[in-house]
Amino acid sequence: MPELPEVETTRLGIEPHVLDRRIVALAVHEPRLRWPVDAQLPARVAGQRVLRAGRRAKYLLLELEAGTLLLHLGMSGSLRVLPAATPRIAHDHFDLVLDSGATLRFNDPRRFGSLLYTEDDPARHPLLAALAPEPLEASFDAPYLWRVTRKRRVAVKQLIMNSRLVVGVGNIYASEALFRARIRPGRAARSLSAKDAARLVRAIRAVLANAVRAGGTTLRDYVNADGAPGYFRQKLYVYERAGKPCRVCRTPIRRSVQGQRATYWCPECQR
Repeated sequence: MPELPEVETTRLGIEPHVLDRRIVALAVHEPRLRWPVDAQLPARVAGQRVLRAGRRAKYLLLELEAGTLLLHLGMSGSLRVLPAATPRIAHDHFDLVLDSGATLRFNDPRRFGSLLYTEDDPARHPLLAALAPEPLEASFDAPYLWRVTRKRRVAVKQLIMNSRLVVGVGNIYASEALFRARIRPGRAARSLSAKDAARLVRAIRAVLANAVRAGGTTLRDYVNADGAPGYFRQKLYVYERAGKPCRVCRTPIRRSVQGQRATYWCPECQR
């Protein structure tokens, strides 16, 4: 599933192609996404100029002159910049055609992605209004994380993947950040000390920033706006490395299941 680094990589990739460009047409080839694409949407966005390409959590926000498009990549989606005349392939579901002759083409084999539109402040949209602080912004800091862990018995890995407490820390990056912070993923969140919380905040920030620089992580379907895979997979310390020696201490990496998601850790380095 594309997580925050993959979405941010996509945003950085499409930004220079969409800013100050007008939408010639929105061609919807398959409206049956996670939520059906509004049949009136092509008429509502045609002719509008793109003012900004932003992101909130895992949502891409294309700010237009009269509203905002909210795009979600779902579990297997990708958004590529292509010449508008490029032949479509299987699972290409919509094209946002620009006056430059390029198109933003959305491909999603599982159809869990979405394309929505609002004329109101997107921060008040029901999908965004309850979201927590961004992990790469100042509002997510050590005092905040320590405070929200105080009375929670839930495992720390599940806590940092809770989008009502911090957004965008998906399964891969939660495992990697906990390794970097030397904290075992099954520890009760309330057992963290203030120093643990500070280490974990630094680790989350570092892992996500490094992943963005590497273009995200491609495990199966994800490609960036240029059609290239993400290369952070080559830098993973624990994720998908069960039974392999820890890159730090050589102890075999272990795997378990938490909240129906695979979890990886080093029993020696993480306490």
